[in-house]
This record gives sequence, structure tokens and C-alpha cells, in this order.
Amino acid sequence: MANIKSAKKQARKAEKRRMINMDRKSSIKTTVRKLLSAIEKGESVENVQAMFRTAEAGIARAKRKIMHPNTSARKISRLAKKVSDYAQGQKS
Repeated sequence: MANIKSAKKQARKAEKRRMINMDRKSSIKTTVRKLLSAIEKGESVENVQAMFRTAEAGIARAKRKIMHPNTSARKISRLAKKVSDYAQGQKS
């Protein structure tokens, strides 16, 4: 544990930031999981696309602070491909 006053404050701030980041990362995982389960269940295309927009926004917001930009781009790209394939399959 830190002994200096400023180091103690930095430790408190780091812990608070860690908890916020964990919460945001968890909510992103939850939205992605809901989106993938909606695709598996065969829900309407409009509903799936709305869920995708929500997931995409969360991942894009997490870029740089919570996850690496390339990681967020990869996740968005893979989700977009799944949603697109699902929409094409529903139209056929």
C-alpha cells in the first residue's frame, strides 16, 4: 500500500476506474451475447439490426480506453458479418 498522500489518491482513482471499466466491458459482453442468442432464436431482422446498432455503439465507445482499437474493429466487423448473413438468410 502507498504511503504518500498523492500515491494513495492515485490508488483510489485507479480502483474506481478499474471498476468502471469492468462494468462497461461486462455490459458490452452482455449486449453481444443477447445479439447472438437473438440470431440463434431466429428473431426478426429489424430487432436483430437494432440490437446490432446498440452493440456496435458500445464497442465503439470502448475503443482505446477499454480495448485496443483493432480489437473493437474486429468485433464490430465479425458481428456485422453475422447480422448481414442472417438478414440475407431471412430474405431468401
